[in-house]
Amino acid sequence: MKTIILYATKYGATAEIARRVAEQMGGTVLHDLKQPAPDLSGFDCVIIGSSIYADSMRKEAKAFVAKNADVLMKKRLGLFLSTLSGEGDFFAKNFSAQILQHAKAKAALGGIFDPTKAGGVERFLMKKIMKTSERVDRICDEGIRGFAKGMMS
Repeated sequence: MKTIILYATKYGATAEIARRVAEQMGGTVLHDLKQPAPDLSGFDCVIIGSSIYADSMRKEAKAFVAKNADVLMKKRLGLFLSTLSGEGDFFAKNFSAQILQHAKAKAALGGIFDPTKAGGVERFLMKKIMKTSERVDRICDEGIRGFAKGMMS
């Protein structure tokens, strides 16, 4: 099964999660959605990942899903989100019911807050909400293993 993981990241946490998923699955192509999207016809499995900010996934990921919805419905599909806020209803807010129902696996896999990469507003919000101004790494390796296993089963 030839797999591609397409991801949209702001500060790199989603790219790191994509890399870890790829390690678990083996033989997987990684692609940053800031670059033009590749032709999906050569892939059996497509995984899409995005970070979440203010309940929304990155515009690159939203645009990709909207443009390629018909193709995605013909592929083995996985969806993951990078968020420090837990799962919430981020999937329902960012994907159509049809895409969500079709997805073989979906998971919120944690995230990273790095104050050296964040802007002033983001640092302020993290201090208020998370009660810290330090680096926070909550990428869930157990969740990544479970997501990858779900995609391969």
